[in-house]
Amino acid sequence: MFVAIGGGIGSVTRYLTSVWAAGRFGADFPYGTLIVNIIGCFLIGLFMVLATEKISLPNHWRLMIASGFLGGLTTFSSFGYETLKLVQDGALAPALQNVAANLISGLIATWLGIIAARSI
Repeated sequence: MFVAIGGGIGSVTRYLTSVWAAGRFGADFPYGTLIVNIIGCFLIGLFMVLATEKISLPNHWRLMIASGFLGGLTTFSSFGYETLKLVQDGALAPALQNVAANLISGLIATWLGIIAARSI
């Protein structure tokens, strides 16, 4: 139940972010997916360190936030589809940029989240 609630909130947040990003930056590149993946990576690094090393959080809250909300927010399946769609459309350079941006930014954001949580 907690995972479903968190997942619903995360999914709606992802959708709204994608709509906002398309309106702000255009729809030629999947900016919304990139944004939520970076934010989601930072938040999971931050949250999991806080929840496992800094504070005692009941398991159902960890499930709702990490598996539910962040699982609904981050969009690896959308990332895969959008990247392959760019390749199929002949946009190889943007497809490679999308892979590199998501991978590198996601790893850096996760690392920064861990550092931020450990400095608290």
